[in-house]
Parts: sequence; C-alpha cells; structure tokens
Amino acid sequence: MRTLFLAWLSWLFLLSPIHAEVSLPAVIGSRMVLQREKPIRLWGFADPGEEISVQFAGATAKATANAQGNWSVTLPAMKANAVGQKLTVQGKNTITLDDILIGEVWVGSGQSNMQWPMTATQNAKERISQANHPTIRLFHVHLIEATTPLRDVPVPANGNKPSWKVCTPESVAGFSAVLYYFGAALQKELNVPIGLIASSWGGSRIEPWTVGVKGNNPGKYNGMISPIMPFTIRGVIWYQGESNLADGLNYFEKKKQLIDGWRKVWGQEMPFYFVQIAPFSGYGKGSLPDLWEGQAACLKIPNTGMVVTTDLVDNIKDIHPQNKLDVGNRLALWALAKTYGKKDLVYSGPLFKSLTIEGSKARVSFAHVGGGLKSRDGKPLSDFEIAGEDGKFVPAEAVIDGETVVVSSSAVSKPVQVRFGWGNTVNPNLMNKEGLPASPFRSKNWQGGTGE
Repeated sequence: MRTLFLAWLSWLFLLSPIHAEVSLPAVIGSRMVLQREKPIRLWGFADPGEEISVQFAGATAKATANAQGNWSVTLPAMKANAVGQKLTVQGKNTITLDDILIGEVWVGSGQSNMQWPMTATQNAKERISQANHPTIRLFHVHLIEATTPLRDVPVPANGNKPSWKVCTPESVAGFSAVLYYFGAALQKELNVPIGLIASSWGGSRIEPWTVGVKGNNPGKYNGMISPIMPFTIRGVIWYQGESNLADGLNYFEKKKQLIDGWRKVWGQEMPFYFVQIAPFSGYGKGSLPDLWEGQAACLKIPNTGMVVTTDLVDNIKDIHPQNKLDVGNRLALWALAKTYGKKDLVYSGPLFKSLTIEGSKARVSFAHVGGGLKSRDGKPLSDFEIAGEDGKFVPAEAVIDGETVVVSSSAVSKPVQVRFGWGNTVNPNLMNKEGLPASPFRSKNWQGGTGE
C-alpha cells in the first residue's frame, strides 16, 4: 500500500504545476551598485507566465516570465545616489534587497595579473588596512567553465553563494588589486559609488573568453561572463596576454573579436581599457615585443585605451609585478579622460606616431607627449636601435628635440627604420613629464593606434 501511495504521489506531482519562487541571479543582490545615468536592466527567473513587478527609487517596472521561466525589466536612468535604498521584486513571493547604491559599475577580467589579490602586492598590509570605502562595492565571480552560457553564477563547493560586499580591509584582501585600485582612483575623482565586478582566471588564453568565434570553446565566457550579462555597466578593464604570447600581431584580431563580441551581447558599446603586459625574462627570444605590437594595434579599435608597464617591474624573473597601484591608477586616467571627459588630463605615455629620415638621422614623432618628453632617470635615452636597408639593428644614440626624438648611429649612414624597447627584459627610460612611459615600437609596418 505504501508503495502504491508513493507512486500515486509522484504521478500527481508530475501533473501538478510547479510553483517555483521568483528568484534573482547572484549579481543582482543587496549592497550592489546600479549604473547611473543609463537604463537599468534587471532580470531573474520564475514560473512560465508568472507576472513580476519590480520597484526601486519610486520607479516600477513589470514583466511576465517567458516559456523558459526568464523575465527582465528595464528601469529608467537615475542619478548617482550614495544613500542605500531598497529594491523589491514581487511575483508569487517577494524579494527585498537592501542597501542599493547608484554610481559607476566596471568589470575587470583577464588572467592572473588581473586576478592577483591585494595580499600579494606592494605595501599590501598598509594599503589593505586603509581600504574602508562604504560606497565601493565588490563582486567576485569564482572560477567556472561551462559548455553553454550559464544564466547564473553557480554556488561553489564551499556553499558560499557569490554576493556583493562592502569594501573593507577584510573583503578587499583577496580581491583583484588592479580592479580595486582602479575603482578607488575613480571614486576619488568622481565622488560617486563604485561597483566592481571581478571575473578573471590565471593562465587563461583570450579565446575561452571570446563569444561567437567559429571553432572556439568559450568556456570562460559561458561560465564567468554570461552570468553577469546584461547587468548595466559603464565599462571593462582587461589585463591578459601572457598566455597568448606567441600570437604576436595576430593578437589584435583576437582582441577585436573579444571586444566586438562582448559589446554585441552586452548591448553596450562600452569602453574597454587594457594593460600592455610587462617585461619578463622567462619568455622565448623576441616573442614579447611582437605581442606588444599586437596589443598596441588594439588602440585602433574605437573606445579603447592601453596602459604601458615597462617601468613597473620589480623583479624581471617574476611574471607578476607587485606594483598594481600604478597599473590601476593608469587605467583610471584613461577612464577619467575618455569616458568621464576630464579635460587637460594626460592619460597615456608617448606612443609612436611617425618616422622622418633626415640624412643620417631619423626623427621619431609621438602622440601623448604631455608636458614634454624626458628621461625617467636623467640618463641618456636607452633601448633605441636603428637600421639601414639591410634591416640589421644596432644600438643608437637618441636625443630629445622638442616633442620628438632624434635617433642616429655612426654605423648606419642611411637609416630606414627605428625600434624602441624591443626585447623581453628591457627597462626603457623614455617617458613624458607626467611620468607615463613610452610604449615599445618598431617603425617598419607600424600598425598601432594612438588612442587620441
């Protein structure tokens, strides 16, 4: 009899409608920051056909769950607000989220140098102890790959569902140092709440982060980016390339596919600022400058910017430079100037613009000279080389002349091309007076952009 009863109960359950509670993805939760001055997209899950009502800051939006149980609403654009507010989602049940702020939201992604935590950086103890920022909020996406795009971040084995956290010394210690420093610099200048979403994976290539490329397995995109889409954001910062070193100039095409794909799926032409990876002695001969060239070429993609880090290496044998403060601050300069319209702000170091041959000398012109060119250490300019028609480069003398650098060598009477910083372990000293270093380049077949 008991067996028959259980069988009947199971059959009845299958026939009965399933009254699932309305629920939200992890990225939509208490203590989050919503993007200011843009329509706010919110979404979740419910029974097919269930009617949903969302209320926030005096605005109401309604939706009906589709056949797959997905629903979404869009709230009107709102001004920044540092006072925590409630957000209510009502279906067959009610969800109330607390302490919601409105400000600027950025995503940080890439490989280990973006993932690198505060605890493993310069002056970590002191800077972590100072990281009390009630209106900076942190969201960390844990490592997960998936064969299809996930609609939510899975709960990890430890059972701690990802959630927004107020920035404190405790919460920031294991958080992305570059992303934190970037956000702190923005808040200092903008004086609005900042939301930071960290989604990076050490050692990862660019391909698994890229959506919609033939023959590509976008496992990291599916598991770590798809679940936070289409959360309204301002932009993305990216620190990756070490695992794609052999791609050289081809890295440009892969980065373009990544950026175009994210912008299309996110539904936003958001800014995308990235870091040119640092010198390191462990790379194969000649491979790093080729990748630098590919990264610089990405500046041709609209609404992008590049940070140079050749001067931030504390140990040439370490692929993870410890100075993440300056990396974050330099990324913030691009955002402040190009995204937030801060005027008269020098946001990049010198970038190669053109080469002019003047007899036995070659004159190099740069974009982003700022207040003028200078040597970082007061010594003669280093790491310049010059070549004639035979293509053989020799060390060259380089002298600053106004906003240009004149390059020459007694061994080359008829120069054809110049290169700068062309080696895996270089430490070039050319910079502008604002302290931002020049990017390595070679003049022949230059394909880089200037980001102006």
